[in-house]
Amino acid sequence: MKYGFYPGCSLHGTGIEYGMSTTVVAKKLDINLVEIPDWNCCGASSAHNTDPLLAKALPARNLALAEQYGLNDIAIPCAACYQRLKMSELAVQKEETREEISEIIEMNLKGKARARSILEVFSNDLSEERIREEVVKPLTGLKVACYYGCLLVKPPEVAIDSTEHPLMMDRIITTLGGTPVEWDYKTECCGGALSLTRVDAAVMMTAKILHYAKLAGADCIATPCPLCTSNLDMRQKAAEKALGISINLPVYYFTELMGTAFGIAPNELGLDKHFVEAKSLLQNISAPAGQ
Repeated sequence: MKYGFYPGCSLHGTGIEYGMSTTVVAKKLDINLVEIPDWNCCGASSAHNTDPLLAKALPARNLALAEQYGLNDIAIPCAACYQRLKMSELAVQKEETREEISEIIEMNLKGKARARSILEVFSNDLSEERIREEVVKPLTGLKVACYYGCLLVKPPEVAIDSTEHPLMMDRIITTLGGTPVEWDYKTECCGGALSLTRVDAAVMMTAKILHYAKLAGADCIATPCPLCTSNLDMRQKAAEKALGISINLPVYYFTELMGTAFGIAPNELGLDKHFVEAKSLLQNISAPAGQ
C-alpha cells in the first residue's frame, strides 16, 4: 500500500521517536510511505489563532503538492498536523474557497487529496490478521491506557473515531496481545495549547490524566500525538509534585508498542529518548511467542 507521508515538524524534533517507530513499523507491514517533496509547516497551532485564511492556505499547499505527485492519501502521524490538513481538505471542497487558496499558494488545487491519521491507516486499512502476522513478542500482561487526546476526535467533522469513546488504538493494543484499560479520560485535553503560556494549568490538566490512568490500573500510556506525549512524559515529574504522589507511567507512541511486539530493537524505535524511563517495562513483558 502506498501513501503520501507528511511527517510535520515534530517528527524531526520533539517527536523524533514517533517518526522512527512509524517508519520501521510501516515498512514491516509493507506500507510504502512516500514523503511529500518540499512539504511545509501546517501552521499548528499558531496560524488558526492568527489568520483563518492562512490557517487554510498553509496546509493546503501540502495537499496540492500531494496531488501533483499522485499521493492522494496522505498518512499523517501528528494529531495536530492531521487536524489542520483535514480542516483545509474540507474547506477546499467549496469551489470558491479552493480558487481563492489556489491563487494564494500559486498552485493548482483540485481538492482530491485526503488527510489520514496514521492511526486510522493502521487501524482501518489493515486487518487485525495482518498486524497479528508480525507479532513475535506479544504484549502479554501489559495494561495500557489508550489516550487519544482531543485533536483526532474533535471537532466531529474531522473525527477519525467516536468523539467520546474511540477504540482504534484499543483494538491495535488488543491485537498485539496487550490489555487496554477502561477509563474516562481517553479524550480529555492535556493542556498542550497552554504549554508555553499557562504552564501551571497545563501541568494540572496533565496531572489529572496521569492520575486517572494510574487509578485505572495502567502500566503505561499510549498516544498518537507528539504534543500530548511531550506533556505526559516531560511534565510527569511536575505533575507528581503538584499531586503529591508518585506516578511513574512510561508514555509510548502506539507505534513504539507495535514495533516492540514486532520484535524491532528498542533503539530503532526510539525507546531511549523518553523522559520517563521506557525500556525496562517492555523488556520485562516482551518474551518470544510460545515461551
